Amino acid sequence: MKATIRPTRLKGSILAPASKSSMQRACAAALLNKGVSRLLNPGHSNDDKAAIGIIQALGATVTHEQDALVIKSGGVQPIADTIHCGESGLSIRMFTPLVALSNQEITINGSGSLLTRPMDFFDEVLPQLGVKISSQEGKLPMTVQGPLQPRNITMDGSLSSQFLTGLLMAYGQTSEGSIQEETTITVKDLKSKPYIDLTLDVMKQFGLNVPVHSNYEKFVFSKQPTSEAINSPVEYVVEGDWSGGAFLLVAGLIAGPVTVRGLDLTSTQADRAIIDALMAANAAIAMDAKGITVHPGEMDGFYFDATDCPDLFPPLVALAAYCNGQTTIRGVSRLMHKESNRALTLQDEFDKMGVFIELEGDTMTIHGSEFVKGADVHSNHDHRIAMACAVAALNAVDETVIDEAGAVNKSYPDFFKDLEKLGADVSLDNKIKLHE
Repeated sequence: MKATIRPTRLKGSILAPASKSSMQRACAAALLNKGVSRLLNPGHSNDDKAAIGIIQALGATVTHEQDALVIKSGGVQPIADTIHCGESGLSIRMFTPLVALSNQEITINGSGSLLTRPMDFFDEVLPQLGVKISSQEGKLPMTVQGPLQPRNITMDGSLSSQFLTGLLMAYGQTSEGSIQEETTITVKDLKSKPYIDLTLDVMKQFGLNVPVHSNYEKFVFSKQPTSEAINSPVEYVVEGDWSGGAFLLVAGLIAGPVTVRGLDLTSTQADRAIIDALMAANAAIAMDAKGITVHPGEMDGFYFDATDCPDLFPPLVALAAYCNGQTTIRGVSRLMHKESNRALTLQDEFDKMGVFIELEGDTMTIHGSEFVKGADVHSNHDHRIAMACAVAALNAVDETVIDEAGAVNKSYPDFFKDLEKLGADVSLDNKIKLHE
């Protein structure tokens, strides 16, 4: 799909999409919750659909109601010998330890960029927990067979906190009746700590055994009494997504004014830090009970450390393109194993739009442009690249055409519709190309 964005002014109020970080964790917790769970405000992105498919393959039943999903589960009881994670990095990293709770041999696969992402972590860690695993030299597909036995381990947290999320949930289930009085996961160099806060919060709301941690370095699980009882029904409200909301806020600063509703200022989502970045840029922003309102105005280049919230790089690059002077963002090392090598992709695609980006070590420097120009760009099959280019195009000189714009379906399928609701001039070409 191609999307054509013509320079336009935006105005109005829009509800932020459902958070796939919140939604996917809730699906995993609902699988582990022996009973009934109701997820309110459920997401419907491709990644959310992948998570729903996985928990169904692992034995849960899912019923769609108006504005809710009802999930009934007896724990991990696979009804299939294969699960498919689509292109979801969170799903593959979070659900693999949960798959390993079963003594059934199960193959785990994915598609697109997920096939090239490193999964060596599981080859190193799961055998320590009594799990048989085979992979394609650290790549998909993988085959695992449990049952996983919680043991004291030390793990590297520098690549992604999502690996830890999966282990925490698995330990939170298996620590019921576990052999040891206490079991500890020791983590070295953990990145994206706010996402672990979100994981622990979801575990608590679903009644899982939540560990006590000391400065995110040691997570200690205490032994819990064994219980076969069905848990009380759980009702969980999926949060509004700060990751998708960040693009809407930047869009409003470039071409607004816009009010974004449904974002919880007390959320544990890492990308809530977008507010700090906007403040650093001296952006015109106001927050009240109705939502977050942003207005266009003169903005300054800023410094921001995105090590713990790397998904903010794309919207912040679009913002920095319209700031005076230079903007410096740290955390480039976190961008290599995304849907694309996101640092290089941002540099290449924004260069087409007249925005100069320098990369040096762990730092990205964006030079604000007096005129952002429309151009033919490519998402590189990366949802956040597509959205960043679309937002930057709103006040560009001439139109911008984004190839493979359908990548937004991974996290924010209503993105272009929402821009149109705010008044954006968007044309979508859904013609299927036929190749000889």
